[in-house]
Amino acid sequence: MAREQRRTARVRRHARVRAKIKGTPSRPRLCVFRSLNNVYAQVIDDIAGHTLAAASTIDPDLKGELDGKAKTARSALVGTLIARRALSQGVTQVAFDRGGRKYHGRVKALAEAAREGGLKF
Repeated sequence: MAREQRRTARVRRHARVRAKIKGTPSRPRLCVFRSLNNVYAQVIDDIAGHTLAAASTIDPDLKGELDGKAKTARSALVGTLIARRALSQGVTQVAFDRGGRKYHGRVKALAEAAREGGLKF
């Protein structure tokens, strides 16, 4: 029962965040999803309904780098990769969407790595 309540609360928080954040062509949304084992990030233009860039811990480009690393370090690698891919698409500024999660741990590691990679929040 407690697991379902936590999930419902997270979905409610995410809806609250999404009511305030909209991805535009000039400032798309950097959306982060954290599952138990993996982290996924997308840069989304909500007006056009297109994903401009995506990266995750199951990405083939990160296959060899993730071995033996903690989940937080893996998230940082995903943040660096999403920043590189977004910059190659011409995106320099994003609106950060933490997906209803706390800005802590893996979500924070991804965000800080994306900032170091050149994205501006």
